[in-house]
Amino acid sequence: MPTQYWRSPETIDRLNRLERPGFALEFLRRNADYRRDFARTKRQVARDGADPETIRTGFARRWGLRFRP
Repeated sequence: MPTQYWRSPETIDRLNRLERPGFALEFLRRNADYRRDFARTKRQVARDGADPETIRTGFARRWGLRFRP
């Protein structure tokens, strides 16, 4: 969703109906530091010689993320 729609009444109404995990995701999507770190992490994973799992684990730890299989 483009950021210019984040404050629309329809979006706010939809956010008010989210469960905790959905709200947490929406919060992170609006955090500029999170978006920059996500982009940086993607670049690191794409580089040769980097261990993708270690890089992703570090990203998840920095942001307190837990993924379900």
